[in-house]
Amino acid sequence: MQHSEKKSILCPNCRKLINRDEPYCPYCGLSKPGAIWKKTTPSNLLRSPYDIIKIIIYVNMAFYAFALLLNPGALGLSANPLAFLSPSNNSLLLLGAAGTIPIDKLHWWWTLLSASYLHGGLLHIVFNMLALRQLGPFVLREYGVNRFFVIYTVTGIAGFYLSYLAGVSLTIGASASICGLIGATLYYGKSRRDIYGQAIYKQVMGWVVGLALFGFMIPGINNWGHGGGIISGILLGFLMGYNEKHRENQIHRVLGTICILLTAGILLWAVLQSIYYSLT
Repeated sequence: MQHSEKKSILCPNCRKLINRDEPYCPYCGLSKPGAIWKKTTPSNLLRSPYDIIKIIIYVNMAFYAFALLLNPGALGLSANPLAFLSPSNNSLLLLGAAGTIPIDKLHWWWTLLSASYLHGGLLHIVFNMLALRQLGPFVLREYGVNRFFVIYTVTGIAGFYLSYLAGVSLTIGASASICGLIGATLYYGKSRRDIYGQAIYKQVMGWVVGLALFGFMIPGINNWGHGGGIISGILLGFLMGYNEKHRENQIHRVLGTICILLTAGILLWAVLQSIYYSLT
């Protein structure tokens, strides 16, 4: 006698174990959670949602190392700790540094995204990746993997676009995107209106004050990028909401997929372009 065997899957949205034939996830309400197209989005290919943070860090490290290798003869070995092991400006330009030079002179608007994955020195990348490791898991948990990556991507673009409007000639770094995570966390804490939210808000405001002091005391810091990242992060937090208000929906998954594919395509283009110009 034949009998049907029910198969279990992890819900693509909340990662709870459910029956794949459920019309709705009993935990988060996702419609048709067993649909193939919902399981094959880039974010759902991760073993754990937190892997996205590791991937971002690995990509930043890879681009930093590649920038050093592109022009090792111009390697920065300055006694200034902030400039120690710094790639050449030419390498950073070829790999997608943003600012008025690449946008106005070369019309490379795609650098508004690629610049978030470039760094100007060893301490620069170490500080930024440590900040991402500390802030990222909180935003990922409260907003979900797709909204997290939308915030990280769009706020980086917004920060570098504001820098461009302000006339910054050449700029790089993950700090605009990290400030976007700060902005989203500020919105989360302020909108909860409870003791926990107030504690989160006050803690992150400490980050904002520290960034402001650091930015005005140390020359060469892109304060426009930081400000643009924070403001756009607050706005995106308001527009998309967080898990306690709104679970991730199909729009969030589509936007997350677009940001992931766009980032991968632009970074691949940056690598191929830099190799081409280096060999010609």
